[in-house]
Amino acid sequence: MRYTDYVFQVPEEKIVRLITDTDAKNEADDGFAVVQALLSPKIENVGLVAAHYGTDRDRDSMEKSYSELKILVRKMGFDGQVPLYHGAPCGLPDAGTFIESEGARLLVEEAMKGDDRPLFAVFLGPLTDIASAYLMEPRIAKRLTVIWIGGGLYPGGGEEFNLGNDIHAANVVFGSDMEVWQVPKNVYEMMPVTLAELELRVRPCGEIGEYLCDQLMEHAMTEQPRKSAFRTGESWVLGDSPAIGLILYEDRFSFEWKQAPAVGADMNYIHTGRFRPIRVYNKIDSRLILEDFYAKLALFAQKRREADGVCKR
Repeated sequence: MRYTDYVFQVPEEKIVRLITDTDAKNEADDGFAVVQALLSPKIENVGLVAAHYGTDRDRDSMEKSYSELKILVRKMGFDGQVPLYHGAPCGLPDAGTFIESEGARLLVEEAMKGDDRPLFAVFLGPLTDIASAYLMEPRIAKRLTVIWIGGGLYPGGGEEFNLGNDIHAANVVFGSDMEVWQVPKNVYEMMPVTLAELELRVRPCGEIGEYLCDQLMEHAMTEQPRKSAFRTGESWVLGDSPAIGLILYEDRFSFEWKQAPAVGADMNYIHTGRFRPIRVYNKIDSRLILEDFYAKLALFAQKRREADGVCKR
């Protein structure tokens, strides 16, 4: 699925394929990244994969993510246009055993296709499905680029939610020869927004804008007591959006090449020097990412209103 209802056009040679793997029901920010991907004409959206977010809070967390993706697609009016897939229901049992799923099979099949357009796979949660895909078919390593929102601050690492939901998968990916762009915690936290900003710029933009805004505000109010040391009461972080932003503008001067670390049980980085270099971003352009999202959402809502007006006449 590729949305192209804009005056501007994207040259054919700039179009990329994308698989978005997301723990969509874990937090309130995933939907913003998903919607931006679906509205970006540079991107051929091959599929949305529902990821787990552990089993401590919800034993069926992957299924909840799948249901959330169905809601997002429906509220955009894209039913039947965007393929949805189930990912793994939990993390890998060890670094040598894959979990076969629709999502892992999609990653293998799309990577092994005879399609010259670049393939990106973004992971807004754990790395379970790409680790499984690689263990199933190691030849995919040279045929796609992995962008991961996850991991702690370099050089030491430390506790981070997405990493903590599958440390084994992170070790598989870091120990592979896949091209990896990592957006660690200190960088994805550079995407703050205020609730007033969202009420003004997102909520008026049709059914999907209202839903994105309202579910974030509801989540913020629910989570506030647990995270009061981090949240201010009027802001949130759209930490998954840099994954899409880096496809639109890769910010070539905002990363360092670092040898991929191994990851210990406490999520610390172990710098063995044995693995190949990966891109580790040290900053992102939040202005570009947010303004692009606001503009695309507003244009989408405007065109939907115009189309509805024509139908009613």
